[in-house]
Amino acid sequence: MNPVDSVLSLVRPEILALTPYSSARKEAVADGARPEPSRRVWLDANESPKTPAASLPSEASAKDGRLNLNRYPEPQPAELVALLAALYGVAPAQVLVTRGSDEGIDLLLRAFCRAGQDAILATPPTYGMYAVAAGIQGARLVTVPLVRERDFALDADAVLAAVRAEPAVKLVFLCSPNNPTGRLLERSAVLRIVRELAGRAVVVVDEAYVDFSGAPSLAAEITAHPNLVVLRTLSKAYGLAGARVGTTLAHPAVIGVLQKIIAPYPIPTPVLQAALAALTPDAQAAARESIRTLVAERTRLAAALAALPAVKKIWPSDANFLLVAVSDSARVMAAGRAAGVIWRDRTKDVPNTIRITVGTAAENNATLEVLSRV
Repeated sequence: MNPVDSVLSLVRPEILALTPYSSARKEAVADGARPEPSRRVWLDANESPKTPAASLPSEASAKDGRLNLNRYPEPQPAELVALLAALYGVAPAQVLVTRGSDEGIDLLLRAFCRAGQDAILATPPTYGMYAVAAGIQGARLVTVPLVRERDFALDADAVLAAVRAEPAVKLVFLCSPNNPTGRLLERSAVLRIVRELAGRAVVVVDEAYVDFSGAPSLAAEITAHPNLVVLRTLSKAYGLAGARVGTTLAHPAVIGVLQKIIAPYPIPTPVLQAALAALTPDAQAAARESIRTLVAERTRLAAALAALPAVKKIWPSDANFLLVAVSDSARVMAAGRAAGVIWRDRTKDVPNTIRITVGTAAENNATLEVLSRV
């Protein structure tokens, strides 16, 4: 069995056999049409011919700064797909644009895991949505903890042993840099897992924070390893958390499966315009400068925190946040709330820890000022 067929054999059979919903706009785009109301008469999707609200003029072009909100958007906007493919160094056929990377997680669970039969593997402490999505789908959760004594390193041997002991595992979720610990997972360990699980499981590497690490993405490995999926997002380094623009990068065969079950119009027109604006050359240059500034602030913040009595340990970070052990997390969080400085209590994952996002210099100074008084 070739590598692509071995991946497809892991997909739920009913999904492979599914005839996906064919939206009006999808059919129009397939026929070579594009949603440009000024150039075509669109009478295929039961849309209103205009947006009645005066504040949302539908007749003007988005190029004039206004949006045609009465028309459905392209299911996978070709211009955005091309820009994201270039940004992430993959082919357009390897790109699926989603509503944040959370939708990518949900789609993968629905495509590969049968309720009550299949399972996923995650490596706590890690991003909680893997477990939530598994619970929604009725998939079991197998866990292999990161090694705290080695700054929460990935235990590749334990992951492989767990999958071999539990054949129901279809998806292995690895977050790198990991949330909430902040460290990159060792690249060679991740690739070893990908190689040794070929034909047995799909390995999903969540790279939401990789822009802050200086390390190359694993996306370049997708062509050689069809059982590798990489999740990216514009929420973090590109500052579009409120727009919800995620990208699932995978072999075209896997993308084809996910396209069967994604919602007909996942990228709203205002979101599309925000994403396109964030991916212009000037905007990308600004994002790179922002990353440099945040990384410098991360270094400054970590050094200053280490000098405070309330801080017991700071784990090394390759992300835009720090996991910090404190003397009393409840007391620290209360002090922050009282001062209007909001952090994230991660005690449920690692006892007496808080996660501090790296903000502006002024915001970071506010963190230091509050913690210095605890």
